[in-house]
Amino acid sequence: MVRIGELAERSGVSVRSLRYYEEQGLLEAHRSGSGQRHYRESAIDRVRLIRMLHAAGLSSRTIAELLPYVEARATTPESRARLRAERDRIDAEIAALTLTRDRLDALILTSAHPASGCTWIAEPSAKASAGAAM
Repeated sequence: MVRIGELAERSGVSVRSLRYYEEQGLLEAHRSGSGQRHYRESAIDRVRLIRMLHAAGLSSRTIAELLPYVEARATTPESRARLRAERDRIDAEIAALTLTRDRLDALILTSAHPASGCTWIAEPSAKASAGAAM
């Protein structure tokens, strides 16, 4: 069993995040007689998985729905469909972000040339910037 501080350190998350995971039903803590949280050693891997799924954009609710299947190494047509739907959502977000980046690149390229029609303002010199700060 590991205490909450050790779990936080070993899994790379804050104590606050661990409490949140517990509130959301993603992580189970055992309480000592004095109320301290203790976790099984396997909680380290579980927290890392939760972090990875959160980073991929999954909500706590979705993670809570999928964790039992992941841990049991079992799937159902519904769990596979849910995973595919999440992957498709992430793919759509990536496509939208890629389009936004491409538009920004085009604006940067266009505005980088004086012939673009944009009003060109020269970079202020370090001396002028220092004087303005006073």
